[in-house]
Amino acid sequence: MENEVEGLRWVRAQQRGWATGTRFSFAVLEAHPRPAFRQVLGNMVLRDVAPGKSSAEVGYWTAAHARGRGVAAGALEAVTQWAFDTFGADGLERLELLHEVDNTASCRVAQKSRYELDVVLPAAPPTYPLDGHLHVRARA
Repeated sequence: MENEVEGLRWVRAQQRGWATGTRFSFAVLEAHPRPAFRQVLGNMVLRDVAPGKSSAEVGYWTAAHARGRGVAAGALEAVTQWAFDTFGADGLERLELLHEVDNTASCRVAQKSRYELDVVLPAAPPTYPLDGHLHVRARA
């Protein structure tokens, strides 16, 4: 976020997602015995959730200082389990993770979290200028 106004707009969008039950965003925080000192390491999101819909999408970002420490894979695993536990009875059977082909770090995160490469999607400029990898994890 470039400024406080953009940050507040982003937080409100996350709150709307929870309120509508279609987008669930989670802060990934550093473990610290004093909550006031927990540092933000990243964000996980579960989106496009709907009753009776068999798939949803997961996404994430990690702060630069948190990369290479297994933060994304650990948080992805937690959100994956939460999603299947919470929405499996409503028909959720599959989670999808999409990233551009040149994002090798995201590919490693997907593989560590048992998301299998399903298909390479063609680029769709200008929003998606490069081909994409679609990784999938099915409910066990």
